[in-house]
Amino acid sequence: MEWLGDNQWAGWLGLSIILTICELASLDLILEMFAVGALAAMLTSFATDSLAVQVVVFAIASVAMLAVVRPGVVAMLHAGPDLVLGAAGLLGKQVVISERLSAATPGQIKIDGSYWTALPYDDTLVIPAGSTVEVLRIKGATAYVHPVATLES
Repeated sequence: MEWLGDNQWAGWLGLSIILTICELASLDLILEMFAVGALAAMLTSFATDSLAVQVVVFAIASVAMLAVVRPGVVAMLHAGPDLVLGAAGLLGKQVVISERLSAATPGQIKIDGSYWTALPYDDTLVIPAGSTVEVLRIKGATAYVHPVATLES
């Protein structure tokens, strides 16, 4: 115990390592903030032998990490592109149709390598072959499409 009193930095380093290992089990980024506070206390132990000052530095650094750093890190980890799977991922896709479409004569279109039955989104439309259409809705195995406006020169 006398050795630890002479080498307080080792106690803080050990606490930091233990907190980091425990963080691996929780993955909440709370214990890691305390581990950083323990590292700040370890650095303080090189400047002063006062355990009270080291504990205050540990508390201030830990609270600051929890209040300032953790929210940003958590937000960054939770941010990212949304993964859209299945039929929802086809909405908004544009394809060129190879056959005339109307409410009375459905056709087939190829979207991302898969063939779908296609109908006009608006029942009154007749979409000529060769038109570019956008998928507005998927219902069952049917894609409801609408022609994309083009600028004609």
